[in-house]
Amino acid sequence: MDFGLLGFACDEGILRNNGRAGAKEGPKAFREALKKINWHTRDKPPFTDFGDVSCYSGDLEAAQKELGKRVLTTLENHQMPVIIGGGHETAYGHFLGISQFLGHQNCGIINFDAHFDLRPLQENRLGTSGTPFLQIAHERQSKNLAFDYLVLGIQPFSNSEALFKTAHDLKVSYVLAENLEQEAAPAINKILERHESIYLSICLDVFAESAAPGVSAPQALGLFPGQILPLLRQIKKSNKVIALDIVELAPAYDRQDITAKLATNLLAYWLHAR
Repeated sequence: MDFGLLGFACDEGILRNNGRAGAKEGPKAFREALKKINWHTRDKPPFTDFGDVSCYSGDLEAAQKELGKRVLTTLENHQMPVIIGGGHETAYGHFLGISQFLGHQNCGIINFDAHFDLRPLQENRLGTSGTPFLQIAHERQSKNLAFDYLVLGIQPFSNSEALFKTAHDLKVSYVLAENLEQEAAPAINKILERHESIYLSICLDVFAESAAPGVSAPQALGLFPGQILPLLRQIKKSNKVIALDIVELAPAYDRQDITAKLATNLLAYWLHAR
């Protein structure tokens, strides 16, 4: 399968969530780091770069709709979308396109993240970087479709009691960061067994600050990259992933581009994993 790379240059969701802005520069930093990747098996990167979708005048909703349209086009052209954020509000726009492509088919969601991103919508039903998977849940429920969401790497002290309750009410599956090595692989197997299509999201704030300082919300007790590589292999082996995004890259807070390098190496690893 060919891959279509698309940036979502947006900070608006993070700003609405009172986070540290800077992720709109993520796609640019990602592409700079991507130039240093050796692909080995090809003369050029194994994807087509379709440029960026940007957010203008704080109109996040319009930007998400545009991202959804571009994702739909990519999928209709038999390419797997690889979206680089931007805050995790990227996910809602990304899923709009996936949902239009799949129609009434179900789709499982696997998210590597320190946060549930199930926060309540703001006034006038405005979304933020903390709401995308709640918005996806509402979108699925409006079509009488299942919302099957697995989050890997949850930090208990970075999510409120109310968010754990929301996760419980929505029947969200999750694995705490401290239990990743024991519980993640079985949880992944279960969701893979339930679905023919999987949307995979990687929020860079799932990693420890030493590995990923360039994010809006750095994690003192986050994961280390080597912990998720076997899980990515497991997911890739299923041949069920139809869309991937890597989000929350904020170059202004990075050190020696190590977060950008992590993001690009994760993509390279995914593309070459057997």
